[in-house]
Amino acid sequence: MKIGSIVIDNPVVLAPMAGVTDLPFRQIVKEMGCGLVYTEMVSAKGLLYGNERTEDLLDFVNNDIPVAIQLFGSEPDVMAKAAKIVAQRKPAIIDINMGCPTPKIVNNGDGSALMKNPILAGKIVGAMAEAVDLPITVKIRKGWDENRINAVEIAQICTKNGAKAIAIHGRTREQFYSGRADWQIIRQVKDAVDVPVIGNGDIFSVEDARFMLEETDCDAIMIGRGCQGNPWIFKQLTNYLKTGNIIPELSIKEKIEGAIDHFHRHIAYKGEKLGIPQMRKHLAWYLKGLPNCTRIKETIFQLDHADEIIRTLEKYLKSIDEI
Repeated sequence: MKIGSIVIDNPVVLAPMAGVTDLPFRQIVKEMGCGLVYTEMVSAKGLLYGNERTEDLLDFVNNDIPVAIQLFGSEPDVMAKAAKIVAQRKPAIIDINMGCPTPKIVNNGDGSALMKNPILAGKIVGAMAEAVDLPITVKIRKGWDENRINAVEIAQICTKNGAKAIAIHGRTREQFYSGRADWQIIRQVKDAVDVPVIGNGDIFSVEDARFMLEETDCDAIMIGRGCQGNPWIFKQLTNYLKTGNIIPELSIKEKIEGAIDHFHRHIAYKGEKLGIPQMRKHLAWYLKGLPNCTRIKETIFQLDHADEIIRTLEKYLKSIDEI
C-alpha cells in the first residue's frame, strides 16, 4: 500500500490512542510487524504555543518509522503552521483527527465536531497540504449521529483538497464505542474515493480482520482497543496475511512476560513518577482474564516503586508456572 509516496510494508495499522500509543508501545507493535503507527493526537495550538508536554508526544526514533503524527484542531491557519513544525521532525505522514468523540475535544470544535462542518474540514486539509510536502491523511467517523451520517461526503471533500488516505471508524460520534461498528460505511467510502481507505472498528482477532477485509475491500486494517494488552495481535494478523496461517494464542506465561517487558520499556522512557501511573491501565489490560487477576491488579495498583511491581509480577509468573 502507498500513501502518497510512502510505501507501507503491510496493511496492518496501529490506531492513534491518547495515553496508549506512546513511543514504547509503538516500538513494541512495530516489532510485532505493524506496518504503520500513529502517535497520540497532538494539539496544533499546543505546538504553536511551545507546550512541553505536547512536544513530548512527537518523539519517535528510526525503528518507529513509518510513523504518522496526528494533529487535532479546527483552524486552518493554525493547523497549517503546526504541520510545518511537525514536518521538521520528518515523520512519514501527518494525520488530521476528525474522529475523537470526547467532550473536551468536540466542545472546542475539534475532533469529530468537524464532521458537522464539511467545508471547514476541506479547508483544513487544503491548508495543510499546501503548507508541507508530506502526505496529509484524515481519520473520520461514520458521522456525528444517525441523523447525520456523512462519512462519504467528508471523505470526498478531504480527498478533493489533498488528503492522500482516509481512515474511517464505523461508529458515529454519539455512539462513542458502544454498539457495533458499521463496516458497510467503510465500503461506501472505499467505493467513493480513489485513495487508500483504512478500516477501523471492532477488530479484536484475526477473524475480525479477515471479515472486515472481505466485507469492505478496504486497503488496510486499523487496530485500536483490540491491541490494548494484546500487542501480539499485530504479529498474528501480519503472519495470517502473509501465510494464511493463524499463530496460536499466547500462553499465560508469555502474556505476563510481555507485560513485564512493556513495563521495563515504559519506565526506562518515562521514569517512575510518570511511568507507573501510566502503566497501571496497560498492566490491567495484560492481566485481564488471567487466574487471580483481580487480586494481582489490586496489589499492583497500591505499589509506587518499579522494583516492587516487577517482583509482584515475577512472583505471579512463578505461581502460574507451578500450576
